Amino acid sequence: MSCCSVYRVPVASQSSLHNQKYGLRGRIRRNQIAIRAVSSDRDSTSTAYDVKFPSDYDQLLFQAKVATDLALKDGKQLLEIEFPTTSLESVPGDGEGGNEMTESMLLIRGYCNRLIPPEKSTKTRIFFPEANEVGFARKSAFEGSSLKLDYLTKPSLFEDFGFTTKIKMADRVKPEDELFLVAYPYFNVNEMLVVEELYNEAVVGTGRKLIIFNGELDRIRTGYYPPFFYPKLAALAKTFLPKLETVYYVHNFKGRKGGTLFRSYPGPWKVLRKMGGIYVTLHTQEEMPSLKEVALNILPSA
Repeated sequence: MSCCSVYRVPVASQSSLHNQKYGLRGRIRRNQIAIRAVSSDRDSTSTAYDVKFPSDYDQLLFQAKVATDLALKDGKQLLEIEFPTTSLESVPGDGEGGNEMTESMLLIRGYCNRLIPPEKSTKTRIFFPEANEVGFARKSAFEGSSLKLDYLTKPSLFEDFGFTTKIKMADRVKPEDELFLVAYPYFNVNEMLVVEELYNEAVVGTGRKLIIFNGELDRIRTGYYPPFFYPKLAALAKTFLPKLETVYYVHNFKGRKGGTLFRSYPGPWKVLRKMGGIYVTLHTQEEMPSLKEVALNILPSA
């Protein structure tokens, strides 16, 4: 193991530049969301949103924007958005880390362009995982943007051993800030702990909102980090994640009995399967099912 850390730097690939142009200027198809009145156990006249699975990232960003708007209107303060960036049908691990972060960065810019009106851009702070990524963002996806760019951690020469420079999140925040968006905080185990600190110190008890964008929180939900070695991170499954509203979510399962877990707020959780080029709904429920339940019970029996 080397004593010198190799910092992660997003990769500006040719396909990324194409996606940047498409993601920032692509046409928005607004016919992907249908509103219908349905009956339910909780409210016999509630309104449900029947959202079709997106056919491309342009539709996905529009759907995520609408879901976010509705959640914010309902007073949600802590939001999660999660979807694959390599392709709409990819699974975690399909893409190379640097490219995945670059694609996420470009998609975040496209999402912000749709969600945040110009007059609110200087009141929106985007936190990237590390300080060096802020400079890369300013020169690439966020060039010319008036959005505030910030970071969660500062890497140190001892990062290989799990050490990063501690940043007090309360000191990073300004009084005029209204919305925080945290970009893909999953590479270093300390990043999600800093996100919790940001929420507790700068969001709770205020009118501010916090959005976690592609944080791979399923790693915490599924016990990927052993509690014995990562007690603080594992504890987030009980102390922090229950406070989240997952407003937009896509998770794919490969195999002969594969499928997709999909949700767009305020609609239900849906398990889909692509059949003949069309996504068919196999199962719906109000609460998020575990990935294990979907993989071992719902998909095999459908």
